[in-house]
Amino acid sequence: MPKDISSVWGYVAGIVTGVTYGLNPLFAVPLMRQGISVDEILFFRYFLAVVILGGWLLVRKESFRVSLKQTSRLLILGILFSLSSLTLFEAYRFIPSGVATTIVFLYPVLVALIMVFMRVYPTWQVWLSIFMTFTGVLFLCRTDGEGLLQWKGLALAFASALSYAMFIVIINRSRAIRTVSNSLLTFYALLTGTVIFVAHSLISGGGAASLFTGLDRIGVWLNLLGLAVMPTVVSTATLAMATRIIGATKSSVFGVFEPVTAILVGALAFGESITANIIIGIVLTMAAIVFMIVSSSKK
Repeated sequence: MPKDISSVWGYVAGIVTGVTYGLNPLFAVPLMRQGISVDEILFFRYFLAVVILGGWLLVRKESFRVSLKQTSRLLILGILFSLSSLTLFEAYRFIPSGVATTIVFLYPVLVALIMVFMRVYPTWQVWLSIFMTFTGVLFLCRTDGEGLLQWKGLALAFASALSYAMFIVIINRSRAIRTVSNSLLTFYALLTGTVIFVAHSLISGGGAASLFTGLDRIGVWLNLLGLAVMPTVVSTATLAMATRIIGATKSSVFGVFEPVTAILVGALAFGESITANIIIGIVLTMAAIVFMIVSSSKK
């Protein structure tokens, strides 16, 4: 495939990643409001995703075999992605879902800093795009005095961003998993998460039985299925695709569609208001993406 065509697919994958991951509140918040625990939500989110993706791999007759070295890397990726999900959903308990998802978008800055420590330096155009998106996120996070943001919620959202950033960098830089397909990488990352959330429920004292309470309503299953498909299978697979085609830093900048989508979900689904700060933030972040694409294509 020609390099320019390949880059286009990388950009498309980056946009899809941001939009689908930004749908987390659409499915998760209703479940939490109905009293479903975070462990229960995340377990079934990952379990259903593993079943769906595993079936897809079987239909394609793709081998599940990986080397011992690849297994260790995939285990680390699974832990990081699971930690990112857990801290984000816990943050929903303390701060508005749109704000929490917006805070997660700080990960482009973290990706760039991690890459610098690895002596991989972004171009000035990418640095400027990151600065513009960071400024936009600051505007998005302002509440115009309508509410106070609890520090615990902010810390949890930041931890989610850091885990997500490390997940992206490892996909981009690890030679061991370069031969692992996007689908297989996603499958093992989610399988790891399924085991982690069962273990977390047992350790926290809830027990395995607590993972099966409140599941007698069709609406609950529809939301769980939505979580499994959109912000899990689709988002993780396209993230891996975008990171491999256009690189870790550029892929992270396209995550701007996460807070934009989350804000729109909050307004349309949960009646949250769209303030002047939100409008300014969206304009800044979208301008950053356009600038990055134009400057990259000229180069």
